[in-house]
Amino acid sequence: MIGILGGLGSGKSTVAAEFGKLGCAVIDADRIAHELLERSDIKEKVVECFGGGITAGNGAIDRRKLGEVVFADSGQLKRLTEILHPAVLERVEGLIEGYKRDSLVRGIVLDMPLLLEIGWEKRCERLIFVDCDEKKRAKRAKKMGVFGENQLKVRENFQISLDKKRTIADNTVVNNSGFSELSRQVAEIFSSIVDNG
Repeated sequence: MIGILGGLGSGKSTVAAEFGKLGCAVIDADRIAHELLERSDIKEKVVECFGGGITAGNGAIDRRKLGEVVFADSGQLKRLTEILHPAVLERVEGLIEGYKRDSLVRGIVLDMPLLLEIGWEKRCERLIFVDCDEKKRAKRAKKMGVFGENQLKVRENFQISLDKKRTIADNTVVNNSGFSELSRQVAEIFSSIVDNG
């Protein structure tokens, strides 16, 4: 398995998608978490825990409002993680098992924000760090509309430091240039994985 590491807005999902184009199955833990927030039993628990103020007009959970609550307090983030994580990991495990049995899948890529925090780096044969200039990351994060620039540092304080991620990675993709350069780096790393596989 290939684990993707990097800061918020660094382009981890873009790198994962490039591996996908090369025949890998990509498991996006964020997307799974977003889908699970719509599951009635989980939505109920989250609203019960954080109050109706985190919902939008249609009753769905407003991820921006929820983010403002949980990233303001590590205790609140822990509570959300306790609700969501078991279901996310169960879904991820199921996907991994399915992909392992699929002969067309050339590799499994884990795009999981808390990969190191939960110790899953030990399950990866290769760890790839996506390096990107902080100003660019802040700009991208703002563009994604999930949070403002000042939230970048706040949110990253809840994760293992980028220096540590950079140090333990086997490869680094530098995402400060254009898309074709990023694509070239991913193809190079993948061919080295396949050659050593």
